[in-house]
Parts: sequence; structure tokens; C-alpha cells
Amino acid sequence: MNAPSAVPSASNAPTRFADIKGRTIAYREIGTGPALILCVRFRGILDSWDPAFLDSLACHFHVITFDYSGLGQSTGSPSYRPERLASDAIDLADALGLRQFIIGGWSLGGIAAQVVAAQIPDRISHVALIGTSPPGRLDPPSEPIFLQTALKPINDLADETILFFEPASASSREAAANSHQRIAARSESRSPAIPPETYLRLLQERAGEDIFADTNGYNTFLANCGIPILVITGDHEIVFPAPNWFALSRVWKSLHLLVLPQMGHGPQHEVPEMAADIIATFVRNRAKQPMA
Repeated sequence: MNAPSAVPSASNAPTRFADIKGRTIAYREIGTGPALILCVRFRGILDSWDPAFLDSLACHFHVITFDYSGLGQSTGSPSYRPERLASDAIDLADALGLRQFIIGGWSLGGIAAQVVAAQIPDRISHVALIGTSPPGRLDPPSEPIFLQTALKPINDLADETILFFEPASASSREAAANSHQRIAARSESRSPAIPPETYLRLLQERAGEDIFADTNGYNTFLANCGIPILVITGDHEIVFPAPNWFALSRVWKSLHLLVLPQMGHGPQHEVPEMAADIIATFVRNRAKQPMA
């Protein structure tokens, strides 16, 4: 009698490849239910997500993660322009035959997710954003320690604690260490880290630009689109400070804003099960409305 195969999880799911428009997108999928495509952060790859968060999401959703074009295990020309990142998510959804799906994203990936929603609103049921920015200039801006830390060639646990957690909190420091260990546990088919020369070049290509310039009417669209939008952020968010969302709370008609105490840029890695449950409850209980 053959032994049963392991249940696919974030730690053992195979890396698959979709040939799309002259490039190959590396992706993984786990879980069943409504499709949820997640766009990753700056310098992020398939193995930048905390497996505990993905596995918790997989109890409710068909979770799909991927490497952007030209980064990680994907081929093609890389870019950090939001529209280019969004095209990767849309093209992957097309390749997988997903007519309707939830789009989610963390940090830079959250910006890409908003562009996806604006470009194909009829196909998006919900938007789930973590530690990210609305369209327009940041006010207040990122804290200087973000770039000082994020641009190091290698980020160790101390750097990750600064970047994604709340260093002033003992419980957050402990959560950082636990998340670091979970992420490092996968040994098979890991995506390679993005070389400094690559991410520095991609940043230089956007020098002087707002991280999410509202040049295509994104703010007006998202304010009135009727797609339920969830934003989860920490109260000490050093990259995209939470107050950037406050003025939108009565402007974006379907915005749901949750600020978690004593957390930083990666609350889904600090409280992975809680973050996944919040997203699942949000999707179950909020329905898309006609555009205002």
C-alpha cells in the first residue's frame, strides 16, 4: 500500500511555471476555495511570505503566490513600476483560467493589487492590502530607517525586525524570530534572492517619482468602485505610515481599515493566523456593490 502524499502546504508546494507572452512566471498554489492572488513586497520573492500566513489562508482560499517577471525564478524584463507588476498578476490569472478572483498584496505588492483592481474591476471580488500605500504622495512619508535598512545587500534577523515588526515590543521581536525560522525552513526549489544591482537599478529607474503616483485616476476609481477593500496595517508602519489612510476612511466608500497595535510593516507575519482569519471573515461578510 502506498503511503499517502503530503498535503500541499507553503513549505512543500511545488514551484510551477506558466509561459506567458514571451516570459515564464514562477508560481505556487495551495488550498481550495475562492482564488486569492498575492503580490509580494519590494525585494520579495516566492519565499518572502511567512508559510504560517499562507497555510492559514489556504484553509479558506485557493492561494496563489508568484515571482514578478525577471525576479526570483521568473524570466523576462524586471520592473518595479506598478502597472508592470499588475500585468504579471493579471497574465497569471489568465493563464490559470481565473475569471473571478481576490487580489491581495503586501507593500509594493499592495500598490500592484490596487492597479489590478482598477484595470480589471469586473474580475475582482475583493481587495486585501497589507502594509501599503494609497495612490498619491505619502504624508507622512516613510521613516529614513526604512531605506537605510532595506537597501542593505543582505537583511539579517535584526534588519527584518526593523523592517517588518516593532523593535520596541518584546512580543514583536519574538514574533520576528519565529517568522524568520518559518520562512527559512523550506529547502526545496527556493527562489534566489534579488541581487543588489538589480533592485538598485529598478529603483533608479523610478528616481524622483512618487512610489504610487495617481496619474491614472486610481484614487477616484478606488473611492467609488464598490469593490470591498481591506487594509491591514501596523501602528508603527515605517514604510507607508498608517495615517496616509485616515483621510480616506469616509472617501473610499468600500474601504475597511484595520490598524493593529505595536506592529510594523508585516503584521501578517507577526500574527499570521489572525491576519488570515480577518481576511477570510472580510471576504465572507462583505459583498461587491455597484460602482457609485
